[in-house]
Amino acid sequence: MTTDYAIINTGGKQYRVREGDTVDIERLPGEVGTDITFDRVLMTSVGGKLTVGAPAVKGATVIGEIAEHSKADKVISLRFKNKTRQRVKRGHRQLVTSVTIKKISAK
Repeated sequence: MTTDYAIINTGGKQYRVREGDTVDIERLPGEVGTDITFDRVLMTSVGGKLTVGAPAVKGATVIGEIAEHSKADKVISLRFKNKTRQRVKRGHRQLVTSVTIKKISAK
């Protein structure tokens, strides 16, 4: 495992990734086994050289492979009003994609 890393933005969230990492991100289109390119890279650290984008690093890309499509753990939302016996319980499971990071490249 290398010490090179990058911070990518996808699905409205930011992730710190290194080569070989597997991250769960919001569902992406594509079949299992296909490559996906993240070109919204906010920061890179390659070979000890730190590059910060404004807002994104130009020419930097992160390439990953879709490992699987699944659902995240259930999140339960509960509303309760005292003395009225009023309760609302809802659950939600977010669709996620597991991506294995293959390569980080910075210009």
